[in-house]
Formats: sequence, C-alpha cells, structure tokens
Amino acid sequence: MHPDFDLDPDLIYLNHAAIAPWPQRTVAAVARFAAEQGRLGSQRYPAWLEVEQRLRERAARLIGAASAADIALLKSTSEGLSFVAQGLEWQAGDNIVSLAQEFPSNRIVWETLAERGVELRTLDLAAGEGPAADPEAALLTLCDARTRLLAISWVQYERGQRLDIARLAAACRARGILLCLDAIQGLGALPFDLAESPVDFLVADGHKWLLGPEGLALFWCRPELRAQLRLTEFGWHMVEDMGAFDRPDWQPATSARRFECGSPNMLGIHALEASLSLLEETGAETIATAIEARIARLVELVDQAGFELLSPRVPARRAGILTFRVPGVDQQRLYQRLMQQGLMCASRGGGLRFSPHFHTPEAHLARAIALTKQTS
Repeated sequence: MHPDFDLDPDLIYLNHAAIAPWPQRTVAAVARFAAEQGRLGSQRYPAWLEVEQRLRERAARLIGAASAADIALLKSTSEGLSFVAQGLEWQAGDNIVSLAQEFPSNRIVWETLAERGVELRTLDLAAGEGPAADPEAALLTLCDARTRLLAISWVQYERGQRLDIARLAAACRARGILLCLDAIQGLGALPFDLAESPVDFLVADGHKWLLGPEGLALFWCRPELRAQLRLTEFGWHMVEDMGAFDRPDWQPATSARRFECGSPNMLGIHALEASLSLLEETGAETIATAIEARIARLVELVDQAGFELLSPRVPARRAGILTFRVPGVDQQRLYQRLMQQGLMCASRGGGLRFSPHFHTPEAHLARAIALTKQTS
C-alpha cells in the first residue's frame, strides 16, 4: 500500500472515476482545519487565505495556466459548465457539438439552450466503427459555419474513451469554434498543458482523480474571454474591491474570482490543496505511467478470464478507466454483489467499470478479476 493511503485492507478500491479515497495528508489537513476552527474560530483566517492561494498556484501549474489568478474555485463541474452555457451570447441558429455518451452534467446544460434556438448536435460513439476509431474527425464533421462551441469530456465516463484534445483545439482555433473541456475524468490521471492543448474553458471537480473532496472544482477560462461571459451569480466575493463592503459602486473582478460569488469553501480548500500537493510531488508523468501499467494489466486479466472488453484497446485512447462485461450474467446484479464483498467499482456503459489510480496495489487487480469470476 502507498504510504500516503490507509485504506481498509478488506477493500479493493477501483472506483476513482466516481469518488476517490483521500490521502492521509488530506485527512490530516482537514483535521487540523477543524481543530483550528473549533478552538480559535476565524483567528487564523489570514493563514487559511494562504492555503487558498497555494491551491490556486498548484491548480495553475497542474494545467499550465499563466497565473493563479486565472483559476476560479467553484462548487462543481456542473457549475462551471453552466457558467459557459449561460454566459455566452447565443443567437438562434447557433449549434453546439458534443458526444451522445456525455455525463448529464455535460449534456443538460447545453440542452437548456434549445429555448434560445440553439441546437445540440451529438456524436454517437457506438454508431459504427468510424466514430469510435476517429472520434475527433467525426466530431469535426458535425461542425459547420454556425457551430459556436465544441463541448466534450476529455475522457468518456462510461468506457473511458480518451480524446485527442490538442488535435481538437487546433481544429477549433482554425475554424473559430470555442472548445469547452470537461476534464474531470482526465485531470490528475494524465498530464495536461494549456500550451499544447489550448482549450477555451476547462473545468474539473476535485473528488475523482485529484483525490480531493466533493463540492470544490477548478474552473479556467481563457483570460481574454472572461469579460465576454455574462455573469449569472453575484455577491461580495466576486467584486474587484472585495473588502470595501460599504462602497456603493462595484465592478466584477478582472481575475477568475469574478466567477466566485460568495464565501469560499475553506474546508474543501484545505483538503484539495493537500491532495494536489501529493500529485505534484509524485509527478504527472509518473502517475500516468503507473495508471497505464495498471490498466494494461487489467486488460490482460480481462482477456484471460474470458470477459468482454468494452474500453479501447489502444493505450493512447485510454486513461484510468477499464470497462468490461461478464458474458451471460446480469451485470447490475453482479456489480451489487461485488460491492457487498468490498470490491469498489461502478456499473457503467453496460458492464463493470474499474478505475485504479497510481497508488492502487497491483495485487488488487488480480484479486478483483478473480473475485469477479468467482462471483459471476
């Protein structure tokens, strides 16, 4: 077991694509914060603000942002996507291109724009060999002169199909299309650099591959686009002169703080800052290599067991998700029985979804497949 984790030894934890266990340094950071709050109230608030600044700096380095001031700390991925959907100026006849297999957070926000005459066009990855083999080309084929936005997940949540974001970003820039990236299933599992993949918007919650808490997400908007997003939430925290409570006039902050309407989630900030410190110390390339080795091993084990692999076989198309089907059994019932036996996974995409992280003991992979075979 990795020294930063203290999971119940009876658990086989392969569910990071849902909710990740916290590293022990994160547990300790939250305990310290709670103790300070309970003993001193807000006396140490200036020190808490330093933790918040460190979190923004770590997040900026994580994605290759130019400044910590470009990072907004939001409640969720859904909130960040909603800011884009409700903030852009749409015209009737505009369209958005996305995937049919998107998580509801990255579908519902765009569907709400139908009342403004905005069409949502979706690519079905399961519709023949073409879309699955070259989804980037298939997505771009759906774009036309009225396509305003390409809204996609970096890694598809059900079966783990990974998209080439650098390729899509270059094509979108050439065509004048904005690119909004839901990075929740990739960030923390794979390296990311805005210089190589210049998207226009990026959002990712902290509770999956970033090993942090629910209720806190990172949101990045290309700085020159910030002022073009119509604000939909307002409060004391999003103004430029944040401490001037009696000032009658105000302007939105020029930084990404303009998207943070009210008091920060200090508890979540302490947790996520600690979790990102572990990811940063470990290194993005080291993490990605460890995850890919675990996914490759799972592919071997799935094949040996005679199960049906549903995730991509090509490593460049994978991240940390491996989904497979056990022939001849009720997948949902099998999932429930495995969870009862301490195998933490998910029922997604017509099969079982395993999602190990870099710290997952390799021995747990064989145990998981053996337990699946035995239970089925």
